Amino acid sequence: MEKASAPVDIIYKYFNDFTPQQMQQWQTLESVYVAWNNQINVISRKDIEGLYEKHVLHSLSIATAFEFAAGTRIIDIGTGGGFPGIPLAIFFPEVQFFLVDSIAKKLKVVQAVVDALALKNVSVQHTRVEDIKNKTFDYAVSRAVAPLKDLIQWAKPLIRKNNHHLKKIPVMPKQALPSKMQFNHTADSSEIYAEQESNGMTNNGLSKMSNMTYPNGLICLKGGDLSQEIADTGVRPRMIEIHQLFQESFFKEKYLLHVKL
Repeated sequence: MEKASAPVDIIYKYFNDFTPQQMQQWQTLESVYVAWNNQINVISRKDIEGLYEKHVLHSLSIATAFEFAAGTRIIDIGTGGGFPGIPLAIFFPEVQFFLVDSIAKKLKVVQAVVDALALKNVSVQHTRVEDIKNKTFDYAVSRAVAPLKDLIQWAKPLIRKNNHHLKKIPVMPKQALPSKMQFNHTADSSEIYAEQESNGMTNNGLSKMSNMTYPNGLICLKGGDLSQEIADTGVRPRMIEIHQLFQESFFKEKYLLHVKL
């Protein structure tokens, strides 16, 4: 009889090469969140059952495009229940994460998760991002917190200039991805990133990902029709359609955006 898959297995479907400590952290994540979510609701009752897909894997879409170097400093703006910051902190143990939110009760849960997983590379602070002074970061990350225009305004004063903290690994077809990433799509991933035209666009209308570098700036996860939201910023972010990375239907019309600051 075939063994039933565990919820955490969705991570291993796309990523591998984890240390034993990381694998234990992935496996522990759900029980810690469920226990605390029963006391302080930071994830909807419906979504807690899909924690690994809707929150953890969604957060890890950032890891498909960015291979942060050791010592990189990242602020998670409006971290809420700890996403994307906590999954990224597990994935990148040598990167420093600073998780902030204006709602104290959410951060109580976040700190409890950080402590339970023994994440030494995470700091948590109850504050509005606009009030942060005398701290700088290489990247800001965020997930569905505010309009892109606001996120840019908040992040820009905090980002170090001309100080790229990425290993030289862009998003590329299957064989060129970082060792932690593996695709199991039926479609050839080289088709996804095929450079169809010379105008800097892929066959799905998004900016070309191959051979790109990602300067310091804002990385955010968003969904739906973003045309007006992007137009309001006056900038043209680089975009990845997440459903081309992860085949689950949840990721349709969800995007990863990068804005140079």
